[in-house]
Amino acid sequence: MSSALGILSSRTAVFRWGLELTSFLSRLGKTWLSVRPRMESGGRQHAGRSTSFSADFVKSGTAQRRSRTGTRAFGDGKSKEAEIKRINKELANIRSKFKGDKALDGYSKKKYVCKLLFIFLLGHDIDFGHMEAVNLLSSNKYTEKQIGYLFISVLVNSNSELIRLINNAIKNDLASRNPTFMCLALHCIANVGSREMGEAFAADIPRILVAGDSMDSVKQSAALCLLRLYKASPDLVPMGEWTARVVHLLNDQHMGVVTAAVSLITCLCKKNPDDFKTCVSLAVSRLSRIVSSASTDLQDYTYYFVPAPWLSVKLLRLLQCYPPPEDAAVRGRLVECLETVLNKAQEPPKSKKVQHSNARNAALLESISLIMHYDSEPNLLVRACNQLGQFLQHRETNLRYLALESMCTLASSEFSHEAVKTHIDTVINALKTERDVSVRQRAADLLYAMCDRSNAKQIVSEMLRYLETADYAIREEIVLKVAILAEKYAVDYSWYVDTILNLIRIAGDYVSEEVWYRVLQIVTNRDDVQGYAAKTVFEALQAPACHENMVKVGGYILGEFGNLIAGDPRSSPPVQFSLLHSKFHLCSVATRALLLSTYIKFINLFPETKATIQGVLRAGAQLRNADVELQQRAVEYLTLSSVASTDVLATVLEEMPPFPERESSILAKLKRKKGPGAGSALEDGRRDPSSSDINGGVEATPSAVSTPSPSADLLGLRAAPPPAAPPAPAGAGSLLVDVFSDGPAQPSLGPTPEEAFLSELEPPAPESPMALLADPAPAADPGPEDIGPPIPEADELLNKFVCKNNGVLFENQLLQIGVKSEFRQNLGRMYLFYGNKTSVQFQSFSPTVIHPGDLQTQLAVQTKRVAAQVDGGAQVQQVLNIECLRDFLTPPLLSVRFRYGGAPQSLTLKLPVTINKFFQPTEMAAQDFFQRWKQLSLPLQEAQKIFKANHPMDAEVTKAKLLGFGSALLDNVDPNPENFVGAGIIQTKALQVGCLLRLEPNAQAQMYRLTLRTSKEPVSRHLCELLAQQF
Repeated sequence: MSSALGILSSRTAVFRWGLELTSFLSRLGKTWLSVRPRMESGGRQHAGRSTSFSADFVKSGTAQRRSRTGTRAFGDGKSKEAEIKRINKELANIRSKFKGDKALDGYSKKKYVCKLLFIFLLGHDIDFGHMEAVNLLSSNKYTEKQIGYLFISVLVNSNSELIRLINNAIKNDLASRNPTFMCLALHCIANVGSREMGEAFAADIPRILVAGDSMDSVKQSAALCLLRLYKASPDLVPMGEWTARVVHLLNDQHMGVVTAAVSLITCLCKKNPDDFKTCVSLAVSRLSRIVSSASTDLQDYTYYFVPAPWLSVKLLRLLQCYPPPEDAAVRGRLVECLETVLNKAQEPPKSKKVQHSNARNAALLESISLIMHYDSEPNLLVRACNQLGQFLQHRETNLRYLALESMCTLASSEFSHEAVKTHIDTVINALKTERDVSVRQRAADLLYAMCDRSNAKQIVSEMLRYLETADYAIREEIVLKVAILAEKYAVDYSWYVDTILNLIRIAGDYVSEEVWYRVLQIVTNRDDVQGYAAKTVFEALQAPACHENMVKVGGYILGEFGNLIAGDPRSSPPVQFSLLHSKFHLCSVATRALLLSTYIKFINLFPETKATIQGVLRAGAQLRNADVELQQRAVEYLTLSSVASTDVLATVLEEMPPFPERESSILAKLKRKKGPGAGSALEDGRRDPSSSDINGGVEATPSAVSTPSPSADLLGLRAAPPPAAPPAPAGAGSLLVDVFSDGPAQPSLGPTPEEAFLSELEPPAPESPMALLADPAPAADPGPEDIGPPIPEADELLNKFVCKNNGVLFENQLLQIGVKSEFRQNLGRMYLFYGNKTSVQFQSFSPTVIHPGDLQTQLAVQTKRVAAQVDGGAQVQQVLNIECLRDFLTPPLLSVRFRYGGAPQSLTLKLPVTINKFFQPTEMAAQDFFQRWKQLSLPLQEAQKIFKANHPMDAEVTKAKLLGFGSALLDNVDPNPENFVGAGIIQTKALQVGCLLRLEPNAQAQMYRLTLRTSKEPVSRHLCELLAQQF
């Protein structure tokens, strides 16, 4: 018997721990016994009894018989089958008690409900007893009500039919004003969290929260319960007068209430920032009191000598939801708090325990996050950087990781970038010596972020050195970073060529096509580096083990510029050919095809190699090759070299011209519909002011390339080579553009017959795109001296039509001008309606379209004449046929002249024709979007603007404006669902310009960040300005 009781006692202890754990998970961070109940005498008697489930089980009606047989607890059976048998027997006994004729008292119900809960915790299903648990809710005894709520919280799901009965019991407890019962009811609401409960109590809980007579424990529970409901169903929580009052809970004397209120306000203000903007000053005041207090001032909330660390962290996170305070006093007090936190970090620790270090560093790192969020206090930013620099050598790995990660963000600030650079040696050492690969990856991110023209060579060389022993998991990332940095900061092009060739030698398997494409472009566009590149690649090909990417680069460069090193006997034409051909049989089909093109180029450059190369082309291995591409090239090249004259051969195989500025290499990717894929959002990084346009490139934050996909296309060159383009002058701005960009777009196809512009006006449907330009009525534009400047509100009127095509363009007491237009590809048709609002006829009425500057070469506008007289109250219509020849920045002007009552009248407007009107929306998958986003990485290809919202921030209105702007909205692309991502193609007659955009609204700060990337710098900036004015 003593043995059985010992086992029973052990089980009782285990179950008590399980009960406490369940209670902990059920209370949203607060104990179920948050308020000590004052029980009536009967309650005290019941409380004096053992409430252990196993003990109650021993005391049941069969206790004597079980004592004689040495009954064990549920889980003490010798086997699983014995335990199940024992539990089934007890379940049958409990079921009989519930269904028996004898009514059970409250204590018995509580006891059996406890047993059911214990059995459920052991992993067995419970399909009865729910109604008995609901009945316990009506008890006036705390222990019975507590077990009832506990059972419901654990076993009742949100769709149960009992929810209505439970709601009635909860409503009674909330109305009872008994703080203990109110807390139990609030905990149950939070745990179940069903929509039906939310609808029933969402309006009552805020009143309880801000009621003056609510106890502190009730306020805590109400705040956390409301937070749970808001997260589950935001639409059910009404904003009202209580929002202003809940902010004042930040001044509550009870720190627990403040902690719960901060959590609630932080969540609510993300959607309704204006309703809670007064919390900033209160949060600063509370934070100041905590930071300036000693560890003895807040004894109940001091954690290892750190006053209220978790509340401090919550307050700092709340402040990050808003811009810096405008009130100078509040801002000064906040700066003082942050300085105090940084000062305390320099003090010696008061304890050697890790809990003290964690608490102190948590507040410190969150303070640094707030400093970086404001990015407006140079002194604080530099101090934060120095503090993080000390952490770089800390013995705690997690702290070193967090320091590296935070410094990556600091490196993007103009105030702290130089301070971050002072730690370059420490970061390089971390890259070499850290054991944890994640820390090494963050070190690589920080090196990438701190790189500029002054340290580019050092960082690139260190990354190349590390690449030889780097983990395979991050090699591709290192390769991409080295390629981008070398490209962006290349002053000496021979250094850039050496760097990329070393990259191919060290990690050839991780060098994607776009990287070596870029080398070919630079070499082709720069005469001064061609000879050096040919010599360098010739030497690299002599290595016994040569990567295939090196063979590709060597084949192209020697085929184009091998003649520059042919004078040296060591690199004579036969030697060059032999060296390349020795690699032929080791390469893939694509590389062999490139080498065959190199061979035919050799015949043109070096006639003495013609016989040898023709012998190779005649070989059966080529003419009868199983690969169609190789076979066709061999046959065509052999025939070309045999039948073509020297002049024809020289013309066909002339040297590739310099690559022109990329018009739209994005088209191939935009139009390619692949399966959905995952992609990481590319964050916007700091730009080096000293970097010139010739280097292109982009300097993104570490997160931009921290986890690239295997097919990441950062440099924007993964398009197929086009046919040779006419020579174009190699300007500085075209050095690092797309090597194999798509050529100028061909004239776009016409619309389908059933499509017609402005069907309600019944204009003639065009049979082809050029039909839109039919029936022109050319009129000489008046000279600039003949027209006046646009009216003052011309820009404002134009902005109204950026995202729409129809409306009233202008109206005064005499004249109304309406617009109705439609655009398709690079063509458009616009109807202008001139309405005479007076009763007097307009005489000599003459509306004329003017092309300012060189707009006539960019935009063709052909007009149809209108009647010279417009009767009073009448309206005349003018048709404009528009063709976009190439991208343009300024709209045409509309000059309207007429005589009214004998007096001349004139006005000049800006015609609502902007470049975005020729957008063609383009759908694409997430993976393709971020690949192409990274490809458009040159600084001039990106335009970004951060601006204050001028209109209410409504997601649906924003979506409508972006659609009206012309781009397609892409769903499930950005990891942040509140951001908007779009893609489209600007159609012009001469070219097509791909465009990607990303709009990031910040509802808390009432600001937007708009980023556009296109292949043409003026287009990026112009589109960014146009779209930013709409919000």
